[in-house]
Amino acid sequence: MTDIRKIVKKLIPYKLFKQIEPAGHLAEAVLANIRYGFPSRDMHVIGVTGTNGKTTTTFLIAKMLHEAGFKVGMLSTVAFGVGDNIQSQIEHITTAQANILQKRIRDFKRAGVEWLVLETSSHSLAQYRTWGIPYEIAVMTNVTNDHLDYHGTFENYLQAKRRLFKIAGGNGRQFGVVNADDSSAQKFIDSIPRSVSYGIDAGKLRASNIKLAADHSKFKATIGRDSYDIRVNIPGEFNISNSLAAVAVGREVGLTKKQIEDGIAALAGVEGRMTVVDEGQSFKAIVDFASTPDAFERLFSSVRPVTNGKLIAVFGSAGRRDEAKRAIQGEIAGRYSDEVILTEEDDRDIDGNMILEQIAEGAKKAGKTIDKDMFLILDRKKAIDFAVRRAKTANDTVVFLGKGHEKTIERADGAHPWSEIETVKKALRKLASR
Repeated sequence: MTDIRKIVKKLIPYKLFKQIEPAGHLAEAVLANIRYGFPSRDMHVIGVTGTNGKTTTTFLIAKMLHEAGFKVGMLSTVAFGVGDNIQSQIEHITTAQANILQKRIRDFKRAGVEWLVLETSSHSLAQYRTWGIPYEIAVMTNVTNDHLDYHGTFENYLQAKRRLFKIAGGNGRQFGVVNADDSSAQKFIDSIPRSVSYGIDAGKLRASNIKLAADHSKFKATIGRDSYDIRVNIPGEFNISNSLAAVAVGREVGLTKKQIEDGIAALAGVEGRMTVVDEGQSFKAIVDFASTPDAFERLFSSVRPVTNGKLIAVFGSAGRRDEAKRAIQGEIAGRYSDEVILTEEDDRDIDGNMILEQIAEGAKKAGKTIDKDMFLILDRKKAIDFAVRRAKTANDTVVFLGKGHEKTIERADGAHPWSEIETVKKALRKLASR
């Protein structure tokens, strides 16, 4: 948000601001397109939206196209760049503000980019920040309750996501890729002239012969008479679904069977997305960005079956974000995990201890007891140090959720440097030196 909009937001009632805010973003998007010469106009643009899985799906598609010889630019929550020249995204935002977004696309154009894979958030769609971008292919990973603090209702949130499908059609092409396992799938299919559905339990493009491992998954993707032997190097059943979306995109742009298979297998991982941290410890340590109830359900339902020992979860819930999800997250983690360790996660100017108490109420419903199998440690570094000491055997798993790739943690006095992966590594090295 620019300084001007911050000032306006303070001067006018919130409800009125919510009504006029999109107009300001639209004006900014129009001016940014003019300033940078409508840089995406001659590109093939693939947009990926959804509550969970957007980032991984964006990476899978971009890597697959790059390996096939396409000149590809990518903009995601985690990183942006061209081909293998990827740099971290610093901002806590999925789709950048229009001026930054258009400038980066202009830079891509100067670098010869012909294909753009753009992770597209509900906020950016509702605020018209992506105005002027000619999406050809729209991908929906799933839609579950999230960002209701901004959108107000689930229906408003859903409609914001559907807008991507309604505006797709750059260069006369309109194609949708829709997760058929999602209850809202038909609404997205009805929003675009041509589409393909995919899923594990439903859809035209289906996964079968699924083999889950600690650090990867293998499965067969089948549609009609065509089949693909897929290996995805990011664990979790939900990443099979994300891979199916990439297969569907590959088919639409005309890739061969080998190009699709090799392209997906070429992605070694995505920072902060089911990232396995190995510093020689006996147990498994995983860092993931999961921060919604649906993401929790998907992650824990994947990790629990492959954890024969103790499952320990470390997480919090962001301040000035949807409060209703906190107890739900606590209940889900409490139900799947043997121990939960609650800590800060971008508390901002909200009382962190209050947030932990809200999460704890949900965990208590799942049978957890404070100081027995549930621990409240506000300082995240101390919580991580404590968590790794709780793991005892090679069969144990510790998951660190909510921060993923982010490079700062937001507290009342502002943003502080932070790397979840590096903090976990230090804690593991410290443990080994004892």
